[in-house]
Amino acid sequence: MGAYLDFGAQRLGLERPRVMGILNVTTDSFSDGGRFIDPAQALEHARRMVEDGADIIDIGGESTRPGAHPVTEDTELERVMPLVETLAGEGVLVSVDTSRAAVMREAMRAGAGMINDVRALRGAGAIDAVAASDAAVCLMHMRGEPLTMQADPQYGDVVAEVRDFLVERAQACEAAGIARTRIVIDPGFGFGKSVAHNLAMLRAIGTFNDTGYPVLAGLSRKSTLVKLAGRDVRGHAGASVAAALFAVARGAAIVRVHDVRETVDALRVWHAIESD
Repeated sequence: MGAYLDFGAQRLGLERPRVMGILNVTTDSFSDGGRFIDPAQALEHARRMVEDGADIIDIGGESTRPGAHPVTEDTELERVMPLVETLAGEGVLVSVDTSRAAVMREAMRAGAGMINDVRALRGAGAIDAVAASDAAVCLMHMRGEPLTMQADPQYGDVVAEVRDFLVERAQACEAAGIARTRIVIDPGFGFGKSVAHNLAMLRAIGTFNDTGYPVLAGLSRKSTLVKLAGRDVRGHAGASVAAALFAVARGAAIVRVHDVRETVDALRVWHAIESD
């Protein structure tokens, strides 16, 4: 087969763009904080995203929005684990958005096939936790920490610096025993970047793709889109879908989105137009 990602016990083909649905079980995420803190509502939303065509559900129990404060490990586990166990038990491909090694281990033990880490496995024990499993990992670039990352971020060449960081982290993962076929990279749109930085990286998605690692693009409802669209894009999927389509057209293998149905429909139409 062609390009693929080893996602736990399963192999996820990347012959077409994959859609990762966002499930934030937090009180303060920038777009949907508090909406799905109730486990029943969170589970209902996850199942709806799967019905709408999500290939992966990404569960996060700690907000990483600009200005966010950390939560305790116990709180994160309480929010995330029941959903991982239920959804993985239903055969859903589950990713967990966390930087804590203990949460990673528990989530993978419960059936999560991917760890999505905004700190690129730089936390204590994180790289060893993933290496000891068969789970995939998404390595993201973030300048600074969520509480302060948007305080005047500076780069000489944002594309080159982010690319080099991600390649270094991917190589560190491979050296630790994580197979290349388990690694995805994410430039980290909005994580310590200005609007200009985000646009430069989006235009250069192909540069990240040229590293040989599949690229995940997370642009959904980001503040950059708010500024470009001139209004709050929450509830208005057009800006997020446009950004996702551009990322896919430039080589992104996975798009991480809130508006699953709209993104899936747009990708189907785009694929039909592009196909011979």
